[in-house]
Amino acid sequence: MRRRLALVAVAVTAMVALAFLIPLAVAVKEIAESRALADAERQATTIVPALVVTDDAKALERALASTPVGAERLAVHLPDGTVVGSSRAPVADIARADKRAKTVRLGGGYVLLKPVALAGGRRAVIEVYAPEADVTKGVATSWAVLTVVAVVLVAGSVAVADRLGARVVRAARRLGDAAASLGSGDLSVRIVPDGPPELVAAGQAFNAMADQVAGLLAAERELAADLSHRLRTPLTALRLNVGGTGPEAEQSRLAIDRLERAVDEIIEAARRPSRPVASGCDAAEVLRERLAFWSALAEDQERPWQLVGADVPTRVPVAAADLGAAVDVVLGNVFRHTPQRAEFRVTLHQGVGMVGILIADAGPGIADPEDALRRGHSGAGSTGLGLDIARRLAESTGGNVRIEPSALGGTGVHLWLRTDGRPAARPPRSLLRRTLTR
Repeated sequence: MRRRLALVAVAVTAMVALAFLIPLAVAVKEIAESRALADAERQATTIVPALVVTDDAKALERALASTPVGAERLAVHLPDGTVVGSSRAPVADIARADKRAKTVRLGGGYVLLKPVALAGGRRAVIEVYAPEADVTKGVATSWAVLTVVAVVLVAGSVAVADRLGARVVRAARRLGDAAASLGSGDLSVRIVPDGPPELVAAGQAFNAMADQVAGLLAAERELAADLSHRLRTPLTALRLNVGGTGPEAEQSRLAIDRLERAVDEIIEAARRPSRPVASGCDAAEVLRERLAFWSALAEDQERPWQLVGADVPTRVPVAAADLGAAVDVVLGNVFRHTPQRAEFRVTLHQGVGMVGILIADAGPGIADPEDALRRGHSGAGSTGLGLDIARRLAESTGGNVRIEPSALGGTGVHLWLRTDGRPAARPPRSLLRRTLTR
């Protein structure tokens, strides 16, 4: 902005300066020419009295020599054709000189031809030479002064514009830095409004927005913690009601243990003022753990399943809990919306700068994949929260989620996570917190 303001100041000031200085420069040149010709006119006038008294060539030579410029610049053309002094004017111009003085432009200057009437109707012509140095005397100096004035005006306007621009830029940059800090999770950032009235109003609006955001997030954390504490009582009752020693009872107890850990994580995340940046996790390990959990239910429903590509460590820039939550909600949709004995397959693929997780099933498929990715539009009585969680997790790394027909004949959910360090559009919030509070 400062550079553009400086360019605008240069352009405007330069145009104004040129509009005034060019005519002034032309006027200075014309004044110098007029001054030189007026001086030549005065020199010619000094010879007129001598020419009126006598037309003797020697007497006229002495009169020319007595002038300030001497006989080198003065000449008298007598009626009989005699020339006294140094003549430079063309003969044709001398012959055309009649009742008025005229100026002839030569290569090295100007020649003034002044006719003088003598007795008996005769006519003589006085010639005065004005060299180019006299005609342009002081013009170069005047033009240099005008140029310096123009440069000073332009430099002054640039300095003033830069100071004004610096004030605006400083206030705008401070507001931008504060917005970036707020976006990265620093809820305590505030600014002192400064600059033009518009930026002052924007700064005040930013402070009000930051106060409101901090209040809303504080209320959200308290609500999440409160709801999480309320879940402990039914979980405790559920644990007490689970009896027996069979595989199903053991599986139920494992599910309750996992649910209690999730509640503890929600409470801990809700109590933290801000969420630390996740260092990443091993996607292969997360997939093996989650498939081990879902395998018991798959065995009960006689579902064939496969896990492909999870035998090699694969780092992804998301927390293990977030990735596990995203995988769980997609697998939960498979078990919920496909018939029993329907096969499913989970494939982990590591590409250049990307890691893909494909969850394919042999169910009936999704009629409108694009609409299913929007929360609340998945159909079948679902809120669409599961696919929304997966989509948000992928977008937090710069990736995406696609739904396509699978090779098994049903639906294939492609979860692509970027691993090349591309910054996310915004820092991801805890998927577990979002699941509970939305």
